[in-house]
Amino acid sequence: MLEDLREIQKQSGVILTENQLMIESFHNDSQGFKLAYNGAVICDRTHWGLLQLTGEDRLRFLHNQTTNNINALKPGQGCYTVFVNSTGRTLDLATAYVTDEAILLLVSPNRRQFLLEWMDRYIFPMDKVQISDISQQNAIFTLMGSETNKLLTQGGMNISNLVELPPENHTLVTIKNEFITVANGSGLAIPGYTLIVPINQAKIVWEELIKLGITPIGDRVWEQLRIKQGRPFPDKELTEDYIALEAGLWQAISFDKGCYIGQETIARLNTYKGVKQRLWGVKLTQLVDPGTPVILDGNKIGILTSCIEIEQEFWGLAYVKTKAGGAGLTVIIGEATGELIAVPFVTHEYYQPSGV
Repeated sequence: MLEDLREIQKQSGVILTENQLMIESFHNDSQGFKLAYNGAVICDRTHWGLLQLTGEDRLRFLHNQTTNNINALKPGQGCYTVFVNSTGRTLDLATAYVTDEAILLLVSPNRRQFLLEWMDRYIFPMDKVQISDISQQNAIFTLMGSETNKLLTQGGMNISNLVELPPENHTLVTIKNEFITVANGSGLAIPGYTLIVPINQAKIVWEELIKLGITPIGDRVWEQLRIKQGRPFPDKELTEDYIALEAGLWQAISFDKGCYIGQETIARLNTYKGVKQRLWGVKLTQLVDPGTPVILDGNKIGILTSCIEIEQEFWGLAYVKTKAGGAGLTVIIGEATGELIAVPFVTHEYYQPSGV
Protein backbone atom coordinates (compact mmCIF):
# COMPACT_ATOMS: atom_id res chain seq x y z
CA MET A 1 0.00 0.00 0.00
CA LEU A 2 2.86 2.37 0.79
CA GLU A 3 4.30 1.41 -2.59
CA ASP A 4 1.15 2.75 -4.31
CA LEU A 5 1.56 6.08 -2.51
CA ARG A 6 5.23 6.27 -3.43
CA GLU A 7 4.48 5.59 -7.10
CA ILE A 8 2.11 8.56 -7.35
CA GLN A 9 4.55 10.76 -5.42
CA LYS A 10 7.36 9.87 -7.83
CA GLN A 11 5.39 11.62 -10.55
CA SER A 12 6.20 14.90 -8.77
CA GLY A 13 9.91 13.99 -8.68
CA VAL A 14 11.21 12.89 -5.30
CA ILE A 15 14.43 12.09 -3.48
CA LEU A 16 13.71 9.08 -1.28
CA THR A 17 15.75 7.47 1.46
CA GLU A 18 17.23 4.12 0.52
CA ASN A 19 14.42 2.20 2.24
CA GLN A 20 11.84 4.54 0.63
CA LEU A 21 10.25 5.20 4.02
CA MET A 22 10.95 8.95 3.95
CA ILE A 23 10.82 11.61 1.24
CA GLU A 24 13.86 13.85 1.56
CA SER A 25 12.85 16.38 -1.09
CA PHE A 26 10.61 17.14 -4.06
CA HIS A 27 13.39 19.27 -5.62
CA ASN A 28 11.51 22.40 -4.51
CA ASP A 29 12.99 23.20 -1.11
CA SER A 30 13.23 26.98 -1.55
CA GLN A 31 9.74 27.32 -3.00
CA GLY A 32 8.29 24.85 -0.49
CA PHE A 33 9.67 26.72 2.51
CA LYS A 34 8.03 29.96 1.37
CA LEU A 35 4.72 28.30 0.51
CA ALA A 36 4.54 26.75 3.99
CA TYR A 37 3.86 30.29 5.20
CA ASN A 38 2.11 32.08 2.34
CA GLY A 39 0.72 29.26 0.20
CA ALA A 40 -0.34 25.68 0.83
CA VAL A 41 1.92 22.64 1.25
CA ILE A 42 1.57 18.99 2.13
CA CYS A 43 4.30 17.02 3.92
CA ASP A 44 4.28 13.23 4.05
CA ARG A 45 5.13 12.30 7.66
CA THR A 46 4.24 8.62 7.27
CA HIS A 47 7.70 7.70 8.59
CA TRP A 48 6.63 9.08 12.00
CA GLY A 49 5.24 6.62 14.54
CA LEU A 50 1.55 6.09 15.25
CA LEU A 51 0.81 4.11 18.40
CA GLN A 52 -2.65 3.07 19.56
CA LEU A 53 -3.83 2.61 23.14
CA THR A 54 -7.04 0.67 23.73
CA GLY A 55 -8.78 -0.74 26.80
CA GLU A 56 -10.88 0.99 29.44
CA ASP A 57 -7.80 2.15 31.41
CA ARG A 58 -6.14 3.84 28.40
CA LEU A 59 -6.77 7.45 29.50
CA ARG A 60 -5.60 6.85 33.05
CA PHE A 61 -2.54 4.95 31.84
CA LEU A 62 -1.31 7.63 29.43
CA HIS A 63 -2.19 10.30 32.00
CA ASN A 64 0.23 8.66 34.43
CA GLN A 65 2.93 8.24 31.78
CA THR A 66 3.12 11.76 30.35
CA THR A 67 3.00 15.42 31.35
CA ASN A 68 -0.41 16.60 30.17
CA ASN A 69 -3.93 16.12 31.56
CA ILE A 70 -5.00 13.18 29.42
CA ASN A 71 -7.85 12.26 31.78
CA ALA A 72 -9.62 15.50 30.87
CA LEU A 73 -9.81 14.70 27.16
CA LYS A 74 -13.04 13.66 25.47
CA PRO A 75 -13.43 11.92 22.10
CA GLY A 76 -12.58 14.42 19.38
CA GLN A 77 -10.05 16.23 21.56
CA GLY A 78 -6.28 16.01 21.69
CA CYS A 79 -3.14 17.66 23.04
CA TYR A 80 0.63 17.73 23.05
CA THR A 81 2.17 15.70 25.85
CA VAL A 82 5.77 14.91 26.81
CA PHE A 83 7.29 11.58 27.75
CA VAL A 84 9.88 12.16 30.47
CA ASN A 85 11.94 9.85 32.66
CA SER A 86 11.78 9.64 36.45
CA THR A 87 13.86 12.83 36.84
CA GLY A 88 11.82 14.85 34.34
CA ARG A 89 14.31 14.50 31.48
CA THR A 90 12.81 14.56 28.00
CA LEU A 91 12.22 11.47 25.89
CA ASP A 92 9.78 12.70 23.23
CA LEU A 93 7.09 15.24 22.44
CA ALA A 94 3.98 13.37 21.30
CA THR A 95 0.49 14.32 20.12
CA ALA A 96 -2.46 12.43 21.62
CA TYR A 97 -5.78 12.17 19.76
CA VAL A 98 -8.68 10.69 21.75
CA THR A 99 -11.38 8.78 19.84
CA ASP A 100 -14.42 6.85 21.06
CA GLU A 101 -12.49 3.60 21.26
CA ALA A 102 -8.78 4.48 21.48
CA ILE A 103 -6.01 7.03 21.90
CA LEU A 104 -3.89 7.61 18.82
CA LEU A 105 -0.39 8.77 19.71
CA LEU A 106 1.74 10.46 17.05
CA VAL A 107 5.39 10.13 18.07
CA SER A 108 8.74 11.04 16.54
CA PRO A 109 10.12 8.56 13.99
CA ASN A 110 13.21 7.79 16.07
CA ARG A 111 11.14 7.12 19.21
CA ARG A 112 8.48 4.76 17.87
CA GLN A 113 9.88 1.44 19.09
CA PHE A 114 11.47 2.97 22.18
CA LEU A 115 8.17 4.39 23.46
CA LEU A 116 6.28 1.21 22.64
CA GLU A 117 8.70 -0.72 24.85
CA TRP A 118 8.83 2.08 27.46
CA MET A 119 5.06 2.05 28.02
CA ASP A 120 4.88 -1.72 27.93
CA ARG A 121 7.20 -1.87 30.97
CA TYR A 122 4.66 0.07 33.02
CA ILE A 123 1.64 -2.10 32.22
CA PHE A 124 0.75 -4.11 35.31
CA PRO A 125 -1.28 -7.34 35.26
CA MET A 126 -4.47 -5.59 36.41
CA ASP A 127 -4.22 -2.73 33.88
CA LYS A 128 -6.86 -2.87 31.18
CA VAL A 129 -4.80 -1.29 28.42
CA GLN A 130 -3.25 -2.58 25.23
CA ILE A 131 -0.62 -0.78 23.13
CA SER A 132 -0.03 -1.49 19.47
CA ASP A 133 2.03 0.01 16.67
CA ILE A 134 -0.33 0.92 13.81
CA SER A 135 2.22 3.00 11.88
CA GLN A 136 2.29 0.72 8.85
CA GLN A 137 -1.52 0.74 8.64
CA ASN A 138 -1.74 4.51 8.26
CA ALA A 139 -0.24 7.43 6.38
CA ILE A 140 0.34 10.79 8.09
CA PHE A 141 0.02 13.97 6.02
CA THR A 142 0.49 17.51 7.30
CA LEU A 143 -1.04 20.51 5.53
CA MET A 144 -0.02 24.10 6.25
CA GLY A 145 0.07 27.57 4.74
CA SER A 146 -2.16 30.62 4.55
CA GLU A 147 -3.98 29.37 1.42
CA THR A 148 -4.75 25.90 2.79
CA ASN A 149 -8.29 26.58 4.01
CA LYS A 150 -9.31 28.26 0.75
CA LEU A 151 -8.04 25.38 -1.37
CA LEU A 152 -9.64 22.74 0.85
CA THR A 153 -12.98 24.55 0.76
CA GLN A 154 -12.83 24.89 -3.03
CA GLY A 155 -12.18 21.16 -3.18
CA GLY A 156 -15.30 20.40 -1.17
CA MET A 157 -13.48 19.43 2.02
CA ASN A 158 -15.45 21.10 4.80
CA ILE A 159 -13.08 21.88 7.66
CA SER A 160 -14.80 25.08 8.83
CA ASN A 161 -15.76 23.47 12.15
CA LEU A 162 -12.11 22.59 12.83
CA VAL A 163 -10.81 26.13 12.33
CA GLU A 164 -12.59 27.34 15.46
CA LEU A 165 -11.62 24.37 17.63
CA PRO A 166 -8.58 24.22 19.93
CA PRO A 167 -5.37 22.74 18.49
CA GLU A 168 -5.23 18.94 18.19
CA ASN A 169 -9.03 18.62 18.21
CA HIS A 170 -10.04 16.36 15.35
CA THR A 171 -12.93 15.01 13.31
CA LEU A 172 -13.73 12.61 10.48
CA VAL A 173 -13.79 14.13 6.99
CA THR A 174 -14.51 12.56 3.61
CA ILE A 175 -12.28 12.91 0.56
CA LYS A 176 -13.51 11.02 -2.53
CA ASN A 177 -15.91 9.11 -0.25
CA GLU A 178 -12.99 8.02 1.95
CA PHE A 179 -13.15 8.74 5.69
CA ILE A 180 -9.99 10.17 7.21
CA THR A 181 -9.13 11.78 10.56
CA VAL A 182 -8.25 15.47 10.31
CA ALA A 183 -6.78 17.24 13.34
CA ASN A 184 -6.39 20.98 13.81
CA GLY A 185 -2.64 21.67 14.01
CA SER A 186 0.44 21.15 11.85
CA GLY A 187 2.85 20.03 14.56
CA LEU A 188 4.55 23.43 14.23
CA ALA A 189 3.60 26.99 15.15
CA ILE A 190 2.10 27.40 11.67
CA PRO A 191 -1.69 26.97 11.22
CA GLY A 192 -2.55 23.76 9.45
CA TYR A 193 -3.90 20.24 9.75
CA THR A 194 -2.64 16.74 10.42
CA LEU A 195 -4.33 13.94 8.49
CA ILE A 196 -4.37 10.30 9.63
CA VAL A 197 -5.22 8.26 6.56
CA PRO A 198 -5.70 4.49 6.31
CA ILE A 199 -2.81 3.32 4.15
CA ASN A 200 -5.11 1.78 1.52
CA GLN A 201 -6.66 5.23 0.99
CA ALA A 202 -3.40 7.23 1.07
CA LYS A 203 -2.80 7.27 -2.70
CA ILE A 204 -6.32 8.58 -3.42
CA VAL A 205 -6.17 11.25 -0.73
CA TRP A 206 -2.70 12.42 -1.80
CA GLU A 207 -3.80 12.69 -5.45
CA GLU A 208 -6.87 14.73 -4.56
CA LEU A 209 -4.93 17.16 -2.38
CA ILE A 210 -2.28 17.69 -5.07
CA LYS A 211 -5.04 18.34 -7.63
CA LEU A 212 -6.27 21.19 -5.43
CA GLY A 213 -2.97 22.98 -6.00
CA ILE A 214 -1.31 22.04 -2.70
CA THR A 215 2.48 21.75 -3.14
CA PRO A 216 4.31 18.69 -1.76
CA ILE A 217 7.40 19.24 0.40
CA GLY A 218 9.97 16.79 1.73
CA ASP A 219 11.61 16.23 5.08
CA ARG A 220 14.41 18.71 4.34
CA VAL A 221 11.86 21.53 4.29
CA TRP A 222 10.16 20.13 7.39
CA GLU A 223 13.52 20.25 9.17
CA GLN A 224 14.05 23.85 8.07
CA LEU A 225 10.59 24.75 9.38
CA ARG A 226 11.15 22.81 12.59
CA ILE A 227 14.33 24.71 13.41
CA LYS A 228 12.95 28.10 12.34
CA GLN A 229 9.82 27.48 14.44
CA GLY A 230 11.76 26.03 17.38
CA ARG A 231 10.15 22.60 17.75
CA PRO A 232 12.56 20.44 19.78
CA PHE A 233 13.35 16.97 18.45
CA PRO A 234 14.63 13.76 20.08
CA ASP A 235 18.41 13.21 20.10
CA LYS A 236 18.85 16.93 19.44
CA GLU A 237 16.91 19.18 21.83
CA LEU A 238 15.03 16.36 23.56
CA THR A 239 17.52 14.17 25.40
CA GLU A 240 18.02 13.05 28.96
CA ASP A 241 20.30 16.07 29.42
CA TYR A 242 17.31 18.42 29.39
CA ILE A 243 14.06 18.86 31.31
CA ALA A 244 10.77 19.58 29.54
CA LEU A 245 10.57 23.10 31.02
CA GLU A 246 14.05 23.90 29.71
CA ALA A 247 12.87 22.80 26.26
CA GLY A 248 10.07 25.36 26.49
CA LEU A 249 7.26 22.79 26.32
CA TRP A 250 5.05 24.49 28.89
CA GLN A 251 1.98 24.12 26.64
CA ALA A 252 2.33 20.33 26.94
CA ILE A 253 2.50 20.23 30.76
CA SER A 254 -0.32 20.26 33.31
CA PHE A 255 0.61 21.42 36.80
CA ASP A 256 -2.77 20.44 38.30
CA LYS A 257 -3.05 16.82 37.21
CA GLY A 258 -1.29 15.12 40.10
CA CYS A 259 1.37 12.43 39.99
CA TYR A 260 3.04 11.10 36.87
CA ILE A 261 6.52 9.88 35.97
CA GLY A 262 8.93 12.81 36.48
CA GLN A 263 6.28 15.06 38.03
CA GLU A 264 8.22 15.90 41.20
CA THR A 265 11.19 17.42 39.36
CA ILE A 266 9.05 19.44 36.95
CA ALA A 267 6.77 20.75 39.71
CA ARG A 268 9.74 21.77 41.87
CA LEU A 269 11.39 23.69 39.05
CA ASN A 270 8.15 25.51 38.33
CA THR A 271 7.43 26.32 41.99
CA TYR A 272 10.88 27.66 42.72
CA LYS A 273 11.54 29.13 39.27
CA GLY A 274 14.54 26.87 38.99
CA VAL A 275 14.94 26.56 35.20
CA LYS A 276 18.67 27.15 34.69
CA GLN A 277 18.78 26.96 30.88
CA ARG A 278 16.35 27.64 28.07
CA LEU A 279 15.98 26.76 24.40
CA TRP A 280 16.40 29.64 21.93
CA GLY A 281 16.60 30.11 18.21
CA VAL A 282 19.94 31.39 16.92
CA LYS A 283 20.59 33.37 13.76
CA LEU A 284 24.18 32.60 12.73
CA THR A 285 26.73 34.04 10.32
CA GLN A 286 27.64 30.54 9.04
CA LEU A 287 26.86 26.87 9.54
CA VAL A 288 28.14 25.36 12.79
CA ASP A 289 28.18 21.73 13.90
CA PRO A 290 25.61 20.83 16.57
CA GLY A 291 27.35 20.19 19.88
CA THR A 292 29.48 23.32 19.57
CA PRO A 293 29.56 25.37 22.81
CA VAL A 294 27.84 28.77 23.00
CA ILE A 295 30.34 31.35 24.31
CA LEU A 296 29.76 34.75 25.93
CA ASP A 297 32.71 36.87 27.12
CA GLY A 298 34.98 33.83 26.90
CA ASN A 299 32.72 31.63 29.05
CA LYS A 300 30.60 28.67 27.96
CA ILE A 301 26.93 29.47 28.54
CA GLY A 302 25.25 26.80 26.44
CA ILE A 303 25.37 24.42 23.50
CA LEU A 304 24.11 24.40 19.91
CA THR A 305 21.73 21.50 19.26
CA SER A 306 20.59 22.01 15.64
CA CYS A 307 21.79 24.06 12.67
CA ILE A 308 20.62 24.42 9.06
CA GLU A 309 20.79 26.75 6.05
CA ILE A 310 17.51 28.41 5.05
CA GLU A 311 17.37 30.69 2.04
CA GLN A 312 21.09 31.57 2.27
CA GLU A 313 20.74 32.30 5.98
CA PHE A 314 21.90 30.13 8.87
CA TRP A 315 19.62 29.18 11.73
CA GLY A 316 20.00 26.99 14.77
CA LEU A 317 18.60 26.03 18.15
CA ALA A 318 20.64 26.24 21.34
CA TYR A 319 20.27 25.81 25.08
CA VAL A 320 21.58 28.88 26.92
CA LYS A 321 21.91 29.51 30.65
CA THR A 322 18.98 31.57 31.91
CA LYS A 323 21.21 34.04 33.76
CA ALA A 324 23.19 34.81 30.60
CA GLY A 325 20.24 36.47 28.88
CA GLY A 326 17.77 35.77 26.12
CA ALA A 327 16.45 37.20 22.86
CA GLY A 328 18.84 39.72 21.32
CA LEU A 329 21.94 38.39 23.08
CA THR A 330 25.02 38.18 20.82
CA VAL A 331 27.15 35.06 21.31
CA ILE A 332 30.04 33.20 19.69
CA ILE A 333 29.48 29.64 18.45
CA GLY A 334 32.53 28.09 16.84
CA GLU A 335 33.66 30.39 14.04
CA ALA A 336 30.24 32.05 13.85
CA THR A 337 28.59 34.95 15.59
CA GLY A 338 25.03 34.31 16.67
CA GLU A 339 22.04 36.28 17.89
CA LEU A 340 19.49 34.60 20.16
CA ILE A 341 15.99 34.71 18.69
CA ALA A 342 12.64 33.93 20.31
CA VAL A 343 10.99 31.07 18.40
CA PRO A 344 7.20 30.65 18.32
CA PHE A 345 6.88 26.97 19.23
CA VAL A 346 8.42 27.25 22.71
CA THR A 347 7.54 29.39 25.72
CA HIS A 348 9.44 30.39 28.85
CA GLU A 349 6.59 31.25 31.18
CA TYR A 350 6.10 30.04 34.73
CA TYR A 351 2.70 28.66 35.62
CA GLN A 352 0.75 29.40 38.80
CA PRO A 353 -1.51 26.44 39.71
CA SER A 354 -5.06 27.27 40.75
CA GLY A 355 -5.56 27.79 44.46
CA VAL A 356 -1.94 28.83 45.05
